[in-house]
Amino acid sequence: MKISGVDIRPGNNIEYEGGLWRAVKIQHTQPGKGGAYMQVELKNLIDGRKNNVRFRSAETVERIRLDTKDFQYLYAEGDMLVFMDTETYEQINLAQDLIGDASAFLQDGMMVVLEMYEDRPISVQLPETIEATVVEADAVVKGQTASASYKPAILDNGVRVMVPPHIVTGTRIVVDVYAREYVKRAD
Repeated sequence: MKISGVDIRPGNNIEYEGGLWRAVKIQHTQPGKGGAYMQVELKNLIDGRKNNVRFRSAETVERIRLDTKDFQYLYAEGDMLVFMDTETYEQINLAQDLIGDASAFLQDGMMVVLEMYEDRPISVQLPETIEATVVEADAVVKGQTASASYKPAILDNGVRVMVPPHIVTGTRIVVDVYAREYVKRAD
């Protein structure tokens, strides 16, 4: 589906110069002289390169739709991650850098969504939040107020997050996977 260059929004997947790109950030600019344009930061879905492009309203780009499919994470094998299709039970291996830093939050049996383009995996979406156990938390400093101060804690997957003072070692918490932030105490 063709869209105008000024109609691009963050999260849109487009075909540009023969590659597949995702719009990360946009900025509409209307200079005093000349026509308005959309400054778009694009990220290549295949190799992760970034590019800044100006699109004028007269330019059109092809918006692509990615197919999504549910997969289950099984295990890591070196720097490859093994996923299983929940419908056909077929297993596929994907490079760990396809997920990036969020791969630290993968748990055995976790359900993920793979975005596919022409039956080729482009990206992996993990759940927004996961539950993890705090394995190491600093002691509370006396006199700090609970609202303004956070302390560092290390989770069972090795990730370091900032948590409120009342969180102690052994506590189960909910963590935002992509922001790497404490959300709440797990029930």
